[in-house]
Parts: sequence; C-alpha cells; structure tokens
Amino acid sequence: MAEDLIGTVTHYFGKLQVGIVALTSDVTTGETLRFLGHGADFQQTVRSMQVEHAAVETASAGTEVGVRVANRVREGTKVYRVSAVTQGWFERLKALLLSK
Repeated sequence: MAEDLIGTVTHYFGKLQVGIVALTSDVTTGETLRFLGHGADFQQTVRSMQVEHAAVETASAGTEVGVRVANRVREGTKVYRVSAVTQGWFERLKALLLSK
C-alpha cells in the first residue's frame, strides 16, 4: 500500500488550527500527509512542525508534534504519509505551486 500510517491525532486546538500527532514513524516538512477518520478525510503538505514549542524540520517516532491543519481533526484521527505514487497529478502540482 502506498499510504503508511505514521501516527494518531491526540488533541486539536481549534483556535490555532493545530493538531497534536503522536508519531509512530519519522516525518519531515514537505511531506504530504492524509488525515483520515472521525469526520476528517483530507491531504495536506506539512509546512511546519513544532515539538515543545520549538520549530523542527524532522520529527522522529515516539514524539508528539504540533502540525497546523487545514480542516478540523479529532482525537483518534489516523495520519498517513502519502507517497508520490498515490497522489494525483493535480495534488502534486498544487503542492509544488504552494511550496514556492
């Protein structure tokens, strides 16, 4: 399967639009994640992450990171890493244009 489970949402701060994700795998900025479950089903590129209020480029398994999300997520929402193979051409183009 081209989507790998990398963590689960443990908390959501609505005013800040930040989801706290307990990681089971490493994550770096620039990767595309899919949030699935509990009413959420969307993909987005990680632009920034924070661990203990400090910005990081890479987060390792076993840590909890704060990720700004485009839509509301709830506790228990699963987070998957999306490989370029599963992304459609439009999503790849959108991610490329938004990263500039």
